[in-house]
Amino acid sequence: MTKVLFVCLGNICRSPMAEAIYRAEIAKRKLDWQIDSAATSSWEVGHSAHPGTQKKLRQVGLSSGGLISRQITEADFTKFDWIIGMDESNVENLHGLAPANTTAKIRSYMSVVPGKETEEVPDPYYTGDFEETYQLLQEGIPYWLESISSEK
Repeated sequence: MTKVLFVCLGNICRSPMAEAIYRAEIAKRKLDWQIDSAATSSWEVGHSAHPGTQKKLRQVGLSSGGLISRQITEADFTKFDWIIGMDESNVENLHGLAPANTTAKIRSYMSVVPGKETEEVPDPYYTGDFEETYQLLQEGIPYWLESISSEK
């Protein structure tokens, strides 16, 4: 089983949206993957997904049920095969938090999208643009499916 963890700062906007989108995609394709999400900070631990994330997921027919913020743990760095941060700040934090025995591949979300490798998924908590977040996450799906599947 392939295990993928999506990470953002608070785990209420970008990473739970990615979790919901990828869970649906994985189910549709009948892939043996486990998808989860977490935060680098403890600020929102225990909170549901942001209302903007919930609204966008409803608009596209996906549930936000069960999307409760949690902070990444040391165990996540060996439990997950891939840990994907939404921006460079998340990726830097992940590298700083990773224990020496990390087995996970830590990457930035847009790093696999041709021509957009250095771009980030902006935080809609600050931008208010949940549609932009959704579109960027959608854009990355085929590239992540290919990258992860080819590195098994």
